[in-house]
Amino acid sequence: MSTVFLKLGGSLITDKKGDAALRPETLAQAAQDIRAALDADPGLRLVVGHGSGSFGHVAAKRWRMLDGAVNWRAYAEVGAAAGRLNRHMSDALLAAGIPAVSLQPSASAITEDGRIVQLALEPLAALLEAGAVPVVFGDVAVDRRRGYCIISTETIFHYLAAHLQPTRIVLAGQVDGVFTQDPLVYPDARPLPHLTPAAWTEIAAGLEGAAGVDVTGGMAAKVRAMLDLVETYPHLTVHLVSGLRPGAIEAALLGHSTRGTLLTQSG
Repeated sequence: MSTVFLKLGGSLITDKKGDAALRPETLAQAAQDIRAALDADPGLRLVVGHGSGSFGHVAAKRWRMLDGAVNWRAYAEVGAAAGRLNRHMSDALLAAGIPAVSLQPSASAITEDGRIVQLALEPLAALLEAGAVPVVFGDVAVDRRRGYCIISTETIFHYLAAHLQPTRIVLAGQVDGVFTQDPLVYPDARPLPHLTPAAWTEIAAGLEGAAGVDVTGGMAAKVRAMLDLVETYPHLTVHLVSGLRPGAIEAALLGHSTRGTLLTQSG
């Protein structure tokens, strides 16, 4: 029985150049892929996470949440926007017949300088044991030093990994893995089928400036966070795939997919 984390990127399920612009058809297709993977492997223990996309990120920019001054109205507005997208996510999973249970990170998360130091684990672990699918998401959190901060899904996965020991993490975005440059901007960008921490510094600069609004650091920060995890847990693999490719999420969840980018501790 394996535990797998899946993140549906905000750029996949929303249009990050819009404002609260959901992509319902893409969301529904992702939910069907997840349902197919669970049907194929009844022993799969799955935690689903998703980014905030054009809901939370645009709200954070509008309310200038990261400009330095503590503004609790901004905190509330950004948290509400993230929660609205999560409701869409949960509804899509439930419509696909998946026993999805949303767990709001900000309800229990405490961070210190942006790092999660506390998050309720018992409800999530109990849901996994019962065969349900916990759903977490990029959210706001109370921070001991800053007052508050934004926590990405990758930050949440990093905290959960220490306790749940996943064998695989799947990140589903618009493009099929990591490229030398943003392929949505540069047509001649080359795909990178395999990455290790040692190879990372050679290509990281090309990932800066991903299309759309992202207040958690863009693709470079996401890949770096996942490489930190594979350095810490040698058994772990991380697979980045395109959620727009039919069946890609299902295959990656089952460990069958060969396309996209695989992150491992070593070559």
